[in-house]
Amino acid sequence: MGRGVMAESVELKGKRVLVVGLARTGVATALFCAAHGARVTAADSQPAERLTDTLKKLQAAGIACETGSHSEETFLAQDLIVVSPGVPADSAPLLAARAKGITIWSEVELASRFLRGKLIGITGANGKTTTTSLVAHILRSAGLPTILAGNIGTPLIACVDDSRDDTWTVAELSSFQLELTDKFRPDIAAFLNLSPDHLDRHHTMEAYGAAKAKIFANQSAGDFAVVNADDAATLPHVPKGPAVYWFSRKEIVQQGAFLRDDEIVFRRDGQEQSILRVEDIPLVGAHNLENVLAAVAITLLTGARAGAVASAVKTFAGVEHRLEFVAKVGGVPYYNDSKATNVDATQKALESFDGRVIVILGGKDKDSDYRTLRKYLRHRASRALLIGAAAEKIASQIAGSVAMEMVGTLDRAVERAEQLARPGDTILLAPACASFDQFENYEHRGRVFKDLVHKLAEHASAVSQSAARQQGGR
Repeated sequence: MGRGVMAESVELKGKRVLVVGLARTGVATALFCAAHGARVTAADSQPAERLTDTLKKLQAAGIACETGSHSEETFLAQDLIVVSPGVPADSAPLLAARAKGITIWSEVELASRFLRGKLIGITGANGKTTTTSLVAHILRSAGLPTILAGNIGTPLIACVDDSRDDTWTVAELSSFQLELTDKFRPDIAAFLNLSPDHLDRHHTMEAYGAAKAKIFANQSAGDFAVVNADDAATLPHVPKGPAVYWFSRKEIVQQGAFLRDDEIVFRRDGQEQSILRVEDIPLVGAHNLENVLAAVAITLLTGARAGAVASAVKTFAGVEHRLEFVAKVGGVPYYNDSKATNVDATQKALESFDGRVIVILGGKDKDSDYRTLRKYLRHRASRALLIGAAAEKIASQIAGSVAMEMVGTLDRAVERAEQLARPGDTILLAPACASFDQFENYEHRGRVFKDLVHKLAEHASAVSQSAARQQGGR
């Protein structure tokens, strides 16, 4: 039976729907609601001149648009408010609407009411994108109809029309998407880990963890929950309703995926299967081993064959902006981990290398504590190059752990890294910060970094070829 039959459906025709936030998710949501007969208003706090093309598209679909400051009257005149991930759930107009009893959902809640087939939801502070991408890669390689969606790029609402009763939809889910869910229920839900992040938005670790744990809230006995047995912060959120499967690189688990003698093993109802050897995994770093263990557990629970799972893991090339090898310049490798937008992710990136890392840190602070990086910088890094709005805070909190320089911008950081680097070094962009002080998003930051590195590589190649020609002409 498809999810469209099982889920509690919602009738949009004739309903007054307000969509708040007009980035990619908000636009897709507004157009979806209008196509289903709703009377849609789309609102964004940005001025109209920054949204010209977006407003044209929405107005052409008969959607009323409100830009600039939010009007509480507009919020209070709705049957349903759908909030984009970038909009704080505790903003004043939303609190007023909630007090009046108006339904407020995230886009993934709305999408789940229409989505057909089976749904896999994956959340966690780190590793979501790699694990979600790997799960989709495995399922496609195993021949299962698969949709990849959510926080990874394509809004879940934009995938509804492509879903069928035999489809597996694999969705990366952020705390922002989950906190405003109501009946949202994945068939398989994974909570990878929990570490400090987004405290500028959630304010406390308790609230952050509770938002992520909503991924389990509506699961029942026929569903599966996949949880990290090695992550103490996640354990208080283990659900009671679904069947729980674990993944661990440190211990043997009763149900789930674990390591034994450098081999990944999956255990279910007392039966064990050897899946693949650690040496066959193409991704670097202990955290990526955890991501693979989670993906193995998730995909085997879909019914995918063990051989197909193993083969797919071996061919997974990784994800852009996640410990992504960019190029070697002068024998020195450059890695792009722009997705390391919090301290824990940067720690994991540093742990992936043996030492002598020149690391680029900084960006927009998220109320983070950078002092926990000190021991990793002391043992793994030779230099920290600090950029962006958080540079002074980072410098004060990591002082004494590693030599550091305030370089301001990413282009200057790459230039300085090349000047400092010698054979045996690694250059790593792992900012531990959001990107919004100098870039549109972490993808934009990562692309700029890669462009700068490729230009360095081209210049180095041109110099080398010129020197070779001069040598040959003698």
